[in-house]
Amino acid sequence: MGRKGSPRSPQAEGGSRAASPPSSSPPSPLWALPEELLLLICSYLDAQALGRLGQVCRRLRFLSSRDLLWRRIARGCLNSGFTQLGTDLAAGIPVKERVKVSQNWRHGRCRRETVLKWKRNLMPWMELDGEYLYLSQAENIQAYRLCPDSTGLQRHPQAIFSGHQEDVCRFVLVNSHIVSGGGDGNIVLHKIHGSYSVKFSAHEQEVNCVDFQGGLIVSGSRDRTAKVWSLSAGRVGQCLHTVQTEDRVWSIAISPLLSGQLLTCLGTDFHRGAGVLDVFYETPSLLLSCGYDTYIRYWDIRTSTRKCVQEWEEPHDSALYCIRSDKNHMIASGSSYYGVVRLWDKRQTRCLQSFHLSSPTSSPVYCLRFSTTHLYAALASALHVLDFTAP
Repeated sequence: MGRKGSPRSPQAEGGSRAASPPSSSPPSPLWALPEELLLLICSYLDAQALGRLGQVCRRLRFLSSRDLLWRRIARGCLNSGFTQLGTDLAAGIPVKERVKVSQNWRHGRCRRETVLKWKRNLMPWMELDGEYLYLSQAENIQAYRLCPDSTGLQRHPQAIFSGHQEDVCRFVLVNSHIVSGGGDGNIVLHKIHGSYSVKFSAHEQEVNCVDFQGGLIVSGSRDRTAKVWSLSAGRVGQCLHTVQTEDRVWSIAISPLLSGQLLTCLGTDFHRGAGVLDVFYETPSLLLSCGYDTYIRYWDIRTSTRKCVQEWEEPHDSALYCIRSDKNHMIASGSSYYGVVRLWDKRQTRCLQSFHLSSPTSSPVYCLRFSTTHLYAALASALHVLDFTAP
């Protein structure tokens, strides 16, 4: 027996330790901080540390997944949807997910699929616009709807745009209008959501390239001329200016500013026939070019149109038919031999990744386009897709 007034053990009272109410742990002082301060602390973490932080608890997982934290990291990644100027081209997709997919682009992890085939060899061109891919096949341009959450296309086109008597050479998609140039020397303009179309004779030989902006069309031809055309009321199809060149015109582009500055060539001391096959504006003053001489060149027209600021050489001495960039760090190019698509990081001198799409037969990559998750490459007889969400 215990002494009077001495405490009794729980067993003496018929109870147990398990029966006593659990003591709640004191709240972490971390949660006493304002959210703005928590986000500031997390902003010093890299991608790996943020990922590990999100595994601690639900609250930290929510906090560490905020777009605000991942935006800084994404701007340094390949093809994450952010331009050099910080514009978000993929709004609506969580930035954290884009950073994850970006690692697949860097390491070349993807699933390949051939989604369309045609019976005879062509020189297709294409454009991506939201949920649709527009692809030229012979004299027509066909619009295919992209299947959601997959690499595929709907097998039957949603719309067909025609008007040429010979194959479409190039076309552009601007402000719900398609402007195309064909082997028949004609230029055709279609309004995508309507029946409006315009067709006019433009060159004596095939129209190799076109661009369209602000009511103006520019075109280049095998006949060694580049021309500027009006689409204003009462002057549709009227030639405003003709530029005589020393060789065939394979590529042409209008500055995003539509400044009126006319550049008839880029660089000097090129061999005759070593022309530019594709041009891509990243900003009104920065553009990329590629062509027969196997180089990708980066130009800043504010400083010079005669000397590029950076260049990359195709490692297999192959002509480059097409080029695109994410307007930040990544470049994708299509080669003339063996259907090779290459990914480049502007911060490096060598090719980052290569994908051979046409083995065993050889076919150039005539055109490529990509989103933050997929790359589409058009070859002579097939359309290939690389899905970087499912390595």
